Amino acid sequence: MIKHIILWNLKEEHDNLETRLKIKTGLESLISKISGIVEIKVNIEPIAGSNVSLILDSTFESLEALDVYQKHEEHIKVATFVRSVVSNRVCMDYEVK
Repeated sequence: MIKHIILWNLKEEHDNLETRLKIKTGLESLISKISGIVEIKVNIEPIAGSNVSLILDSTFESLEALDVYQKHEEHIKVATFVRSVVSNRVCMDYEVK
C-alpha cells in the first residue's frame, strides 16, 4: 500500500471554514469515484501551535492506483480548486511495509 500525505496552508483571504469544508468534502468524495483508494481523510481543524491549515491523509492499493488517482478527471477538478486557495503545499508519498 502507498500513503499519500499532503499538508497545505490556505491563502489568508481563503482561510475560512467554508473553504476548508469544500476541500474536505471534495477530496473525501473521491473514494466513491476513483478505484484503488483504500482510505482518504482530510483534517481541517489543526490544534493550536500547528503551522499548517489542513492535511490530506490517504492510502492507495498501489503506486499504480495513486497514479490513476492523480490523473483522474474528478481529482483534477478538486485539485484545481485547492491550488487556487492555498499558498503552499508539502507532499510525501511512501510505501507501507
